[in-house]
Amino acid sequence: MDWIERSVDGSAVAGLTAAGETPLFARILAARGVTAETLARFRHPKWSDIPGPEELPRIPEAANAVLAMLKTGRKIVIFGDYDCDGVCATAILTLVLRRLSDVLGAGAQIAPFIPERLTEGYGLSDASVARMLVAHPDAAMVLTVDNGVNAVEQIAALKRRGIAVVVTDHHLPGDTLPAADVLVDPKVAAPPHLGELCGATVAYFLARSLFRLVRDLTGRDDVAGGMNGALLEMASLATVTDIMPLVGINRTLVFNALRDFHARAPLGLRILYQNATRKMTDTLTAKDFGCLLGPRINAVGRLGAGTQALDLLLCAEQDRDEATRLAAEIERLNDDRRQIEQRMTLSAFEQRIEGDGAQVISFSSEAGGENVHSGVAGIVASRLMERLRPSVPVCVLVDGKGSARAPQGYNIRDALAACGECLAAFGGHAAAAGLSVKPGRMDDFRKAFRAACIEQSRANDADEPLGLAYDAAVSVADITESFAREVESVAPCGEGNPDPVFLLRGMWLDVAGLRRRGVDGAHLQISFRAKSLPRTIWRNHGDAEEALRQRGEAAYDILFTIRMVESDYGGAYPLMNIVDMREAC
Repeated sequence: MDWIERSVDGSAVAGLTAAGETPLFARILAARGVTAETLARFRHPKWSDIPGPEELPRIPEAANAVLAMLKTGRKIVIFGDYDCDGVCATAILTLVLRRLSDVLGAGAQIAPFIPERLTEGYGLSDASVARMLVAHPDAAMVLTVDNGVNAVEQIAALKRRGIAVVVTDHHLPGDTLPAADVLVDPKVAAPPHLGELCGATVAYFLARSLFRLVRDLTGRDDVAGGMNGALLEMASLATVTDIMPLVGINRTLVFNALRDFHARAPLGLRILYQNATRKMTDTLTAKDFGCLLGPRINAVGRLGAGTQALDLLLCAEQDRDEATRLAAEIERLNDDRRQIEQRMTLSAFEQRIEGDGAQVISFSSEAGGENVHSGVAGIVASRLMERLRPSVPVCVLVDGKGSARAPQGYNIRDALAACGECLAAFGGHAAAAGLSVKPGRMDDFRKAFRAACIEQSRANDADEPLGLAYDAAVSVADITESFAREVESVAPCGEGNPDPVFLLRGMWLDVAGLRRRGVDGAHLQISFRAKSLPRTIWRNHGDAEEALRQRGEAAYDILFTIRMVESDYGGAYPLMNIVDMREAC
């Protein structure tokens, strides 16, 4: 795959340089759409920068409908999802509606409901709705979070039963919208600056609107009960975990949530973080959300029903014993998930078709036994995609059901839409989707998926070549601790605001310094003759050790990111992470 230097607007670079940025960091910022006029907000985003809830279309109508039902004292079922976004969104509105019912003295029953991934699937499926109706036959309203925009038939059935339905979602709609009482979805209607919110942030906007209504109704200033910070933390965690673009409002949310985590986060999340790492830093990073907390919340839904994660988020400050118990149980589930994921990823890599334009990996749970679990198919697809060079879309299926992931430049949902005749169901985003293949159509799907992805690749080539983007070439002398700290000022990084990537040319490998690190030697520690370089890791490339040893002490060009990490012995040090490396020309 080609290495491509990011293009930038020269006038933006000049403006940023005039504003005091170094030429290198002016270039990095300009590549991320920052200008001299927006620099201050980018460097110091504030909670007050978050738009009012009324800016998201139909939030006021949804808040009025929910409040009207709340005041009747009847049961409201909050119908969520089993992933981190869905669990956080469910927790947000469960906490808020219970609080507001108490403030109003309404005595309303607020019942959260999480579908079971393995037996019911995502969202308002026939199976999950049937179980919900058995558990809550007296439901007067179903309030969805992180799902519902495509549940046309299921919502119609609920309406026929006389149950009010308010949908809050953020997924792409199909050709027909459901006949809900109110539907809120940024993908259906929203101004550009609110078009890429996760389900939990949509739920948070609804919560803010409800707080305002109840405050106006009661004249009380304490309707939020001090929980606003905890709600923002959950929305921000979901934003990172659901791979929303970290620009605009999303970056504002995450920037402040990471800074204020220890003071604002729910008790359960704080204990979960303590279990995940002993390094209690003052400020977390987006990777702490995306690689530590998010996967642990997701692990519950992947291997179980998702209820332990919801229960953890709902724990009050006085529930420390229960939160500690739940966090330990979630840690155990995450360990199980990690072991299954590693075994499946190894097997998937062995099944790949070298050089193919798309990879479809199929597992059988009957043949795989404990080494295979459908709940981790999406993670395995991501891991395999990361290891492929060039990176291409990957679909991982267990018994015909699974997940697909795509690198930048592809739209996985569009690719699946082109395979519609082979699929029983599918849905998702441009980068990630879920699917179910019709019985007996696996070979047809494999061919159709490959053709659709190759067609997208050709279209991309006609516009702009796909490749690994880097921000600038640097020298060994540039790579210092102060350089690493300046790079961190671009954080939080993630989708839409990528980690700055740098190019070093002609680095001679020190073969004696190669070491496999991490669980089962998954990562590779690399040393170069330039001894002033920081510690360098190539994640998920432990299996490259032997090939590098055989080549000997050759010179390599490397792409890398850099960040400061906490030492086990106190203090911090810079760490380089290899993005890609190849023999120097």
